[in-house]
Amino acid sequence: MVLESNRSRKTARCLIGCGANIGARRQQLDQAIDMLRFMPGVQILRVSQFLETRPVGGPPGQPPYLNAACLIETTFEPIEVLDMLLAVENALQRSRETRWGPRTIDLDLLLYEDCVLATDRLQVPHPRMSTRRFVLEPAAEIASGLLHPLAQCTIGELLENILEPHLHIAVVGIPGSGAPEIADAIADVTLSRLIHSPAPLPLNGSDFLCDNKISPRGSPTEQLLHVTQEYATPLLESQWPNDPHGTVTDYWIEAIRVAAELNTEIKASGEFKEAFASIIQKTVPPHVVLLLNVNRQTLSERVAYRSHAAQQSDIFSDLVAVQAMTTTDQSITTLLTLQEHLAERLLKTQDNRSRPKAIIEIKSDDLGKAALDAVAAIEGIS
Repeated sequence: MVLESNRSRKTARCLIGCGANIGARRQQLDQAIDMLRFMPGVQILRVSQFLETRPVGGPPGQPPYLNAACLIETTFEPIEVLDMLLAVENALQRSRETRWGPRTIDLDLLLYEDCVLATDRLQVPHPRMSTRRFVLEPAAEIASGLLHPLAQCTIGELLENILEPHLHIAVVGIPGSGAPEIADAIADVTLSRLIHSPAPLPLNGSDFLCDNKISPRGSPTEQLLHVTQEYATPLLESQWPNDPHGTVTDYWIEAIRVAAELNTEIKASGEFKEAFASIIQKTVPPHVVLLLNVNRQTLSERVAYRSHAAQQSDIFSDLVAVQAMTTTDQSITTLLTLQEHLAERLLKTQDNRSRPKAIIEIKSDDLGKAALDAVAAIEGIS
């Protein structure tokens, strides 16, 4: 008896990333692809050429990788594809003792049709593929027109995005998430131009910048537009550099509008919205966003640390503007609400100009680990 679910299964196209950096790399990649070729329910449509690249992240001193991509058609569900790839890796003696460590074979499910899935075992699309040149180059060779369902652009366009002559990399997070510190780390490693946020976001009250020297007093609309212009000036398209090192910011201009919408004491006028749109149209939007996420307990600890360590350290100095809020609980709730809305605006906006093509989400509760993850994401571009 044939089960109905087996009879009615549709085929799906999947993009698989392949890599190896120890042992007989080419032979192991060939073996892995041959094993996929003979799996029931799998048809290999195309295989890219092999590309040698340096290792990114992980322990130092690793040998270079051979990377490739293959496009398959399968009747398997996403989790079944994952299990199939793990079985092939196990057959070729893949070791998993060290994160981003050397490996005889590495097979990643990059895309499964237009599926968007996030579970403990599997994330599709692959969460780090959009800044990995060693993934995108072979993938674009065989599937340039394949659509990335979150970025809402093709694989070819993702590759073009990270090949811009002077990249704008934005580290986006609420005060206390570690955005300035992580931006510093990226700029140090990549020798990029570093731009810190010139003014706090409009989180509190209607006269939210009255103590800030760069901003005059005035109506909320006047203050919002002044801050917007301060954020925009270093990012003007007319003055954008052409050197290869790139620009790293610890802010995203759109966050001003998001914060203003959440501030109950500000009613963003039509005049502000029109002028805001005019200002940001003249800037270079981020090519890559590193979106930081911090939990309530960590944020509470950092607020407490900042209140006691202000004289000894400038870490989490972006929390200074938050300390003017009525209570710690109020400030933390406000920040977490802003974090949720920033993520929603970045990941779900329908405005193609406002939505960066490459967005990497990073948990920043452990600041050291988050900095390593961020640096690895950017190093993968080169």
